[in-house]
Amino acid sequence: MTEEQRSSHRRPTISDVATRAGVSKGAVSRTFNGGKGISPGTMARIRAAAAELNWTPSTAARAVSGGPAHAVGLVLRRPAELLELDPFFPAFLAGVESALTSVGYAAVLRFVGDSHTEREGYEQLVGERRVDGFLLTDLRHRDPRFELLSRLGARAVVAGSPGRTCPFPWVSTGSAGQVRELIRHLIAQGHRTIAHVAGTPSLRHARRRRQLWQDTVIEAGLEPGPVVTGDFTTDGGARATRELLDQSPRPTAIFYANDLMAIAGLSVLAEHGVKVPDDMAVAGFDDISLASYVTPALTTVRCDYRRMGQIATHTLLAQLRNEEVAPQFTIGGELRLRRSTGA
Repeated sequence: MTEEQRSSHRRPTISDVATRAGVSKGAVSRTFNGGKGISPGTMARIRAAAAELNWTPSTAARAVSGGPAHAVGLVLRRPAELLELDPFFPAFLAGVESALTSVGYAAVLRFVGDSHTEREGYEQLVGERRVDGFLLTDLRHRDPRFELLSRLGARAVVAGSPGRTCPFPWVSTGSAGQVRELIRHLIAQGHRTIAHVAGTPSLRHARRRRQLWQDTVIEAGLEPGPVVTGDFTTDGGARATRELLDQSPRPTAIFYANDLMAIAGLSVLAEHGVKVPDDMAVAGFDDISLASYVTPALTTVRCDYRRMGQIATHTLLAQLRNEEVAPQFTIGGELRLRRSTGA
């Protein structure tokens, strides 16, 4: 095999890029680590040479040199069914990706099953400089990640309403007003026993929706109806609905903490001959694509999770550029009244 043949079979190196572009290796390194001190024309020539050779800078090399990883981390701890069916995460991730792609960053996803593995995941990503910062989702009551990431010196932006103790900027859907409006709508329809199928109790947004339901019912001078935990899954929603049907007196309206549980509930009610909305009003949260196509169409609260992902990512990228960012941003929800509540 000739030297030229051997050269064509080996992986290209930073030296190859430098030679083709007619610059030093340091210029190539700086181009892919922020471009400090490199003219736009030189950077364009270096990137073109890298593309011609199909060369990309290694994350490990950037970590050793102290350069940015050009990546954002998301460590996710949730049941497999929620990853498959959850309306939040695909839309949120689409927003994240659209913001990252425009600046040449990548998303590093790490799926974990418990708190120990979760903590190790964050420590490894920070210790190996695999990411430059994190987006935090699925906030929990007294979330331990705030203290962990502060101790690790990591940058982060929170997706959700984290409470007063959060040291990081956060982006919220701001849907509290719409949930209250939904419950008041049910009361105005004449319902006096309004049940709630709650989500996983350890998650802050589940606790928040339950609290909003309860406060609004009490403010109207009514006794809060029964609460059953459905854990945000279709199986959980079906199980909770069957339990509510066994209540005496039976509620006349159910507010589900998400649309998946509400749609499962509609199926169970149909199986038991309960007519919606004549015998039972049903409402959900999220406004997934199926919500307007089920029969009857589902009343729900819409949240723009894609925009939430975009704003959270732009905020984190601004942080990484050492720019001043707003401590919080609220998007705003929208109540969608449909036939399942008699609208």
